[in-house]
Amino acid sequence: MHETTIALIQLGAVFFGLGLLGRLAWRFGISPIPLYLVGGLAFGSGGLVPLHGIEEFAHLASEIGVVLLLLLLGLEYSASELTTGLRKSWMAGVLDIVLNAAPGAIVALLLGWGPVGALAMAGVTYISSSGIIAKVLGDLGRLGNRETPVVLSVLVFEDLAMAVYLPVLTAVLAGVSFLGGLTSVGISLLAITVVLVVALKYGRVISAVVDSPDHEVFLLKLLGSALLVAGIASQLQVSAAVGAFLLGIAISGSTAENATRLLEPLRDLFAAMFFVVFGLNTDPRTIPPVLGMAVLLAVITTLTKVATGWWAARRQGIGPMGRARTGAALVARGEFSIVIAGLAVASGQVNSQLAALATAYVLLMAIIGPIAARYVEPVGEFFARRRAAAR
Repeated sequence: MHETTIALIQLGAVFFGLGLLGRLAWRFGISPIPLYLVGGLAFGSGGLVPLHGIEEFAHLASEIGVVLLLLLLGLEYSASELTTGLRKSWMAGVLDIVLNAAPGAIVALLLGWGPVGALAMAGVTYISSSGIIAKVLGDLGRLGNRETPVVLSVLVFEDLAMAVYLPVLTAVLAGVSFLGGLTSVGISLLAITVVLVVALKYGRVISAVVDSPDHEVFLLKLLGSALLVAGIASQLQVSAAVGAFLLGIAISGSTAENATRLLEPLRDLFAAMFFVVFGLNTDPRTIPPVLGMAVLLAVITTLTKVATGWWAARRQGIGPMGRARTGAALVARGEFSIVIAGLAVASGQVNSQLAALATAYVLLMAIIGPIAARYVEPVGEFFARRRAAAR
């Protein structure tokens, strides 16, 4: 058969299979993300039936999925809400770095991977997955919850920290001079500052430019501007996800409401591909040798993320159940962690096992995160009833 024909058949099978997995997840009342990941694992390199010929499309679709996830997350909030949240939550952001970067760095040093390996693993265990968390909050209907701005503030702080961390890591891996590293960091921070200022001062203008009474024109302008901003942000050493998130914040009022309704189906379609591609790129045979260490890291950093979220929500006066939801929402790791591990291993400066450990760890956390977010309320209510009965 022709290559295009094979690719169409495989893509059709993938999308149809995702629909079946989504229906199964809906029936059991859980997020479909873990099933998407396992499905990708089964049909990726080293899986049951490896797929070939759709890699380029799948990769691009997954990147669009992350952009749309963060764009719609940004549409829920205004620029003033973001800056207020950052001012209130910066201490939680610092605590997040200390509690969640340390386990990865310590494990790397214990395994003999040296300071460079420690720097890479610190990033892998530190950064939460904005894409997974955005999807879970939407699936569970928690975007309007009181604790959600706290979650977003921590995520934005993490993404801003990545704007400093990634250029530093890249410079260390490439052996660039200290001055060269500072230049990369300066460009990243300048780009973020410019976008924030534009979002705060000219949000109405941006909304007017994007808006249109015709759905087709509106969709084209909206999707085009999101991809354009994400691409420029990525070129300036800022996460594409951060660029899309900031664009979403800049769009407000009825334009934001209409954009959300219009983009939700596209977001769900491309976001599903993001999670599948993550599984497709994971070779199951690399996981068993490092599974024990990955499980240990998963347990420790699940507890540290929950502690971070609990403390951050408590500072905002949120009750115990909201604190628990905040901590559980932050557990998932994903796209950033894999990018960090890929950069480190591709440079040849770290042990090749780092990629296997990071993959096993992120796969575990990408599954644990949505499950923890889904069941934190029933578990919390169970213990609350037991305490009440004991009294």
